[in-house]
Amino acid sequence: MSRSVFSEPYGVLLRVLIDARRGAGLRQTDLAERLGKPQSFVSKVERGERRIDLVEFLIVARAIGADETALIRTVSNSLPKDATL
Repeated sequence: MSRSVFSEPYGVLLRVLIDARRGAGLRQTDLAERLGKPQSFVSKVERGERRIDLVEFLIVARAIGADETALIRTVSNSLPKDATL
């Protein structure tokens, strides 16, 4: 994620999504197909080149087949207490 223009706390969110996708046994191409997007979209999101908002996060989580609330909780619990933007 060194090419990302976003903060390290945002990297926590990306790591959670990547782990969830891999844990579901999905390749980027599988997730992209479920989202109706090209594989490059998933790649850019996961590398931090394309930021997603909350609604997109929820849609991605659902496409993965993950519990959205559990993923948000994981992100929250993984953030350092002193995280800044």
